[in-house]
Amino acid sequence: MKRVMIYLTVMMVLAMMLNGVAQEAKKTFKYVGVAKCKMCHKGEKNGNIFEIWEKSGHAKAFETLASDYSKEVAKKAGVAGDPQQAKECLSCHVTGYHAAANLKEASLTTAEGVSCESCHGPGSEYKSMKVMKDLTAGTAKPADFGLIQPNAAVCVTCHNTKSPTYKEFKFEEAVKLIAHPLPPKS
Repeated sequence: MKRVMIYLTVMMVLAMMLNGVAQEAKKTFKYVGVAKCKMCHKGEKNGNIFEIWEKSGHAKAFETLASDYSKEVAKKAGVAGDPQQAKECLSCHVTGYHAAANLKEASLTTAEGVSCESCHGPGSEYKSMKVMKDLTAGTAKPADFGLIQPNAAVCVTCHNTKSPTYKEFKFEEAVKLIAHPLPPKS
């Protein structure tokens, strides 16, 4: 199970990096960090979205790189040195790793691992309550604000056969492990 979570984490980060690059070409969106998402997506009335992420392997993606297991995997994969410093590992274990420095706000941290923006795209433009309300109401297009609805193509940028811990990736099953739907409106 631990290997599966590591693998899923790796795949999600790669997916978001590739998706982030495509979004940057259209408009400049910046990574803002999970603390900005947490403000509106925490608590029961908000579907416990932050809490679901916080308990996930994605939230611990960077942390896992410090384990003896990760060090062994990295060594077998030909990665020299500390996995928490290796670009080969960080590209899937850290949100926005490959984004240019000017596309990362100071509130984005390496320690948050694979956070919301790894799957949903850089949040600088969609983080405001007004934009989120417009998106929810259907009066705005998510892509115009950099918001991505993750799909299998996003996930397999990290969860793929190039990962040293690859296990067969089945999107339909994996997405259930990280599901965090918005609560119904009352």
